[in-house]
Amino acid sequence: MSDDQLIHYTQRGSGEPLIILHGLFGSGKNWQSLARVFAEHFEVYTLDLRNHGESFHHRDIDYELMVEDVHRLLRYLDIGLCTVIGHSMGGKTAMLLALQHSARVSKLVVVDIAPVPYSHDYDHLIDPILSLDLDRHENRSSIDQALQNDIPETPLRAFLMQNLARDGEQWRWKVNWNAIKRYIDKITGFPELPQDWQVSSPTLFIRGEQSDYIGESEANLIADHFNPVEIKTLANAGHWLHAEQPQAFARLVLEFLLD
Repeated sequence: MSDDQLIHYTQRGSGEPLIILHGLFGSGKNWQSLARVFAEHFEVYTLDLRNHGESFHHRDIDYELMVEDVHRLLRYLDIGLCTVIGHSMGGKTAMLLALQHSARVSKLVVVDIAPVPYSHDYDHLIDPILSLDLDRHENRSSIDQALQNDIPETPLRAFLMQNLARDGEQWRWKVNWNAIKRYIDKITGFPELPQDWQVSSPTLFIRGEQSDYIGESEANLIADHFNPVEIKTLANAGHWLHAEQPQAFARLVLEFLLD
C-alpha cells in the first residue's frame, strides 16, 4: 500500500510514543486538548482511523483492517514500542492490536468499551445524513437545521457535524457513512477469537459511572483476558468520559502510564 494510503496522524511532544485512537464518527481532533496534556510526558500521535477524519475512504471497515492500518503506520514511523489509548471503536482496535502485536504495546488504556458485541443501532443517525442533498445547502446552519427533526440533540448533532468540510464550492463528509452503515455489525461487534486469548500488556480500563458499556459481566470477561489489568470508574461521566471529565480522565491515565 502506498504512503498516500497511510492513515492520517498528527504528532506533538517527545519521549515514549503514545498512540491515541478515537471512537466511531470521531477523529484525532477530538483528542487535541488531552494530547497537549499527554505531550508533556510522551510523543503523542493522534490517529484518524480509516473512513474518519483526514484518512482515506475505503468501502471496507472492520477491526482486522483497522489494526493493520495502525500497524502499517507504526512500521512507517519506525515505532517499535508504544503505549496505546483507545476510546470505544478505537478501544476495540487497541485491544486487538495489543493481542496481535503484543511486542509493540507496552501499556494499554481502553476507554469505556469491552471486547464484546453491542446491540447499538446507528441507522437513526446515518440515514438522515445520507438522505441530505448537500448541494442544496449554502452554509452549515442550513445543514444543521435540516438535521434537527431527525437528530434533535444539539450536542450530538454538533459532534456529527464536525465531520462536515468545505472544498471550494462543495461540501463533503469526512466520515464514509455508506461504508459504516454497510459494516455497522462488524463495528458494534468484536472479532471471534479463541477462548483462551490473552493480552499481557499492562492494561487500564476506564469506564464512565453513568455509562452501561462495562457492567459486571463485561468486567468479569475483561479479568479473564487481560493480565495484569485494572478497571477504574470515572464519576459524573458517561460514554464520552474523556470529554466530560478531561482533567480527572487525564489524571487517571497519567497515574497509570507514569507508574
